[in-house]
Amino acid sequence: MTVTEHDLQDFALDVDDEGVALVTIDIAGESVNALSSRLFGELEIILDRLESDAAVRAVVITSAKDSGFVVGADVSWLESFGPDDDIGDAARMGHAAFRRVENLHVKHGKPVVVAIHGPALGGGLELALAGSSRIATENSQLGQPEIKLGIIPGAGGTQRLPRLIGLAAALDLMLTGRSVRARSAHKMGLVDEIVPRESLLAVARRRALESIDGAATARRDRRTLKSWLDPRHLQQLALEENPVGRKVLFGKAEEQMLAETRGNYPAAPALLRVVRVGAEEGIEAGYAAEIEEFTRLVGSPEAAALMSVFLNQQATKRDPGVAADVAPAEVTTVGVLGGGLMGGGIAAVNTEPAGVRTRIKEIDDAGVRRGLDHVQKHLTGRVKRRRMRRTEAAEAMHLVTGTTDWSGFGDVDLVIEAVFEDLALKREMVAAVEGVARDDTIFASNTSSLPITDIAAEAARPENVIGMHYFSPVEKMPLLEIVTTERTSARAIATAVAFGKRQGKTVIVVNDGPGFYTTRVLGPYSVEAAHLLGEGARIEDVDGAMEKWGFPVGPLQLADEVGLDVQAKIARIMTDAFGERLRPPAAMKALTDAGRHGRKNGKGYYRYEEGVRRGPDESVYADAGLGPRRDVPIEEIQERLSLAFVNEAVRILEDGVLRSARDGDVGAVFGLGFPPFRGGPFHWIDQVGAPAIVSRLRALEAVHGDRFAPAGLLVSTAESGGRFTD
Repeated sequence: MTVTEHDLQDFALDVDDEGVALVTIDIAGESVNALSSRLFGELEIILDRLESDAAVRAVVITSAKDSGFVVGADVSWLESFGPDDDIGDAARMGHAAFRRVENLHVKHGKPVVVAIHGPALGGGLELALAGSSRIATENSQLGQPEIKLGIIPGAGGTQRLPRLIGLAAALDLMLTGRSVRARSAHKMGLVDEIVPRESLLAVARRRALESIDGAATARRDRRTLKSWLDPRHLQQLALEENPVGRKVLFGKAEEQMLAETRGNYPAAPALLRVVRVGAEEGIEAGYAAEIEEFTRLVGSPEAAALMSVFLNQQATKRDPGVAADVAPAEVTTVGVLGGGLMGGGIAAVNTEPAGVRTRIKEIDDAGVRRGLDHVQKHLTGRVKRRRMRRTEAAEAMHLVTGTTDWSGFGDVDLVIEAVFEDLALKREMVAAVEGVARDDTIFASNTSSLPITDIAAEAARPENVIGMHYFSPVEKMPLLEIVTTERTSARAIATAVAFGKRQGKTVIVVNDGPGFYTTRVLGPYSVEAAHLLGEGARIEDVDGAMEKWGFPVGPLQLADEVGLDVQAKIARIMTDAFGERLRPPAAMKALTDAGRHGRKNGKGYYRYEEGVRRGPDESVYADAGLGPRRDVPIEEIQERLSLAFVNEAVRILEDGVLRSARDGDVGAVFGLGFPPFRGGPFHWIDQVGAPAIVSRLRALEAVHGDRFAPAGLLVSTAESGGRFTD
């Protein structure tokens, strides 16, 4: 059956009396516009009309979605390609469609104005780049984030973007995957004009008409003359427009890229190669190289892992956290107990982005002031990064108050405690809140290891008690781990999950138990790092091996950041709960006995000068009573630590603490820095193969004992040929 213009589902086309064609993208049944084979098929029908209809003199392309323009390719579509599918067909289809959009103005003389509001990302920006000009609203976000999915722009973006804004700026956007707001995009020449949302289409139509006779082009040239004469721009041109300059530029970009990726992300060097081909051999050669590399990368294990991470994160956004059809309670006022690093951070994200009133309670005025200052610093940073206006920051700051007593807690909807990791103190906080707050006020503990069941043991209303485990620094770390007990109500769970999302967090829900998921899964990993030190490995070799494996920091540097004293307290809880396999070597206690608490007191595995981390502290070995150092193969370090981590993840799933392997992958990547290009512990097990993981654990068990005994669920999965992820 032939699809005609009248059968379109995702586009609308209207041509006015002056010959301006308005092409509106509105994918049926979806909240956002994303590129797919169906969308490209319909775009071809639209282009047939635009090319052939003499009444069409100019074109405006826009979106009908309130959510924005086009967010990129449908990742589920990209992920669906199997090993026998010709991924190159998809790339060629996108190239052909956007080339036709470009030819509307280049060959047919019909200007194409792209009217953008909200996100124009990935393929959405590539579509916009194919137009003759771009007009955006102030809330627009433009970027090429494909690198975060393990791929590169595949519809001409690697060639059109550098030609529009310059090689250096284009490489920065594509290699980092970051997006820019409208004002920054305008400054770099990515958009031609910024207008209010309500006048976007009217201005776009006017510019389209002006462009028919070249008036708009002349106006843009006059407006940008000053920027073209800017010394920095002239310097950039001198660098990019000659072979020697380009060699320097690409050399620096490659050096920085390798330092940041450690060779673990193949999309980054592929991107550099493709952009360089286009710059040195011409745009057609660049297009061909882009299709070739895009095709190769979409089928890579790294892309599969990164797409899995993305889709898992999107799934958590839709997850209410409870099976029951229970609406979350409305949260307008939150009490925070503690104004330190964690309490201040929680108050900050309560204020922005959550936008609720917050009451900080501390033991003295100095503590209150620390909490308020923390919020102010957060808001000031948002203003400096142009994420907020000064007036908005001032209004947000007015949402926060402080107290040294319980005044103001009589009508809070949610209380989040961030006091010291002491069970008696936390129980005291529960009792105090229950004495002053409403009967339906939810009490959330930010504990990182104490079971919520124990904290709620003496509560009058245990159904209101839940865990909300944040990660430091709260303003930057994306994960929130919600911890539920057998007595926690569905209402409390739904409310905590919904509020965490308002704070901008990626939320997972786990069942109660010592260390929950994120703290417990780090237990064997940290213990194994200590065993390696005891066997003669160097501090820098242990950390360096795991950074090369893909973690942002190694386990010993992480211990310094958390605090060796805090880690020792958690280790005692884990050992009491799970026995000898989680007991750290005795030598590690000697470090805390020697007063080594990590970064906070300037004494840890590393040396610190005025708070700045320097090299490893060689005196650690003497304080721990350890002997001479030796070379331990990097492969041994990586194998022992990575397998200790993933084996415990399976145990936690087996014990019913994790609800799903998906939550385990999301929690590890977004909370603990598990390498995203490996997809999370469960994705990685499936990628390597459960039988291979079990075999490697058995070999380590034969040498190092029961702490490497494979989890029962891992063994049964290997024997059945099953998988943990879909």
